[in-house]
Amino acid sequence: MMKILPLAAVLISNLASTAVLAADAPAKTVVLVHGAFADGTSWQKVIPHLEKAGLKVIAVQNPLDSLDNDVSAAKRAIKNAEGPVVLVGHSWAGVVITEAGADPKVKSLVYVAAYAPDKGQSLEDITSKYPLLDSRKEYMKDDDGFLRISDQGIKKYFAADLDPESKAVVAATQGPFHIRCLSAKVTAAAWREKPTFMVVATKDQIIPPQLEKDQVKAANAKAIELPSSHVAMLSHPKEVSDLIIQAAK
Repeated sequence: MMKILPLAAVLISNLASTAVLAADAPAKTVVLVHGAFADGTSWQKVIPHLEKAGLKVIAVQNPLDSLDNDVSAAKRAIKNAEGPVVLVGHSWAGVVITEAGADPKVKSLVYVAAYAPDKGQSLEDITSKYPLLDSRKEYMKDDDGFLRISDQGIKKYFAADLDPESKAVVAATQGPFHIRCLSAKVTAAAWREKPTFMVVATKDQIIPPQLEKDQVKAANAKAIELPSSHVAMLSHPKEVSDLIIQAAK
């Protein structure tokens, strides 16, 4: 027994050292999670910058029909990715990565004009303290409970700083978003445990910019502010990409 204990101690020490090295290792893959009223093409301008930096990229296609299903889609991407992983979420996907980011393969989190609820909170919970934005009048709900934004709402509020052709693409490719997602509460807050980076879109007309700024303080996040509409990754892809690359290091 006296001979076994020192060996066990050495093995434990080695495992601990390996875990620390893994946590400090640069990320190899970026998993991009799109928000509501969008799809994976919302990352089209960011992906080339990330790949040029030597990162592998996976753009998740969310069903947008429930928090559980969106988290499952993100987790599948993380599972299949070469780690470590930087997990990035836009808009509603901030809720998704807050839950999915607890995965041990995730090195860091990046919120791009996104919601970052705390444990036990929903999107509705964190927005209730802020004034309702004019853009909400452009939300339409179908008989199955799915929301979409009118074409006029996309042009005027959602993607206000894009050129006309890009606005038309955003409107045509938007993913319907089920109303049940609004009240779904997260069971974990990965930003409390992982290095967190945030993009604040100061001209956002979908999420109150003050909410985004308040989340930076709550998460003690490294943040940049961009004079952007809600789709900062489309209007300022280089700046958003640079922050993601920084999160990978």
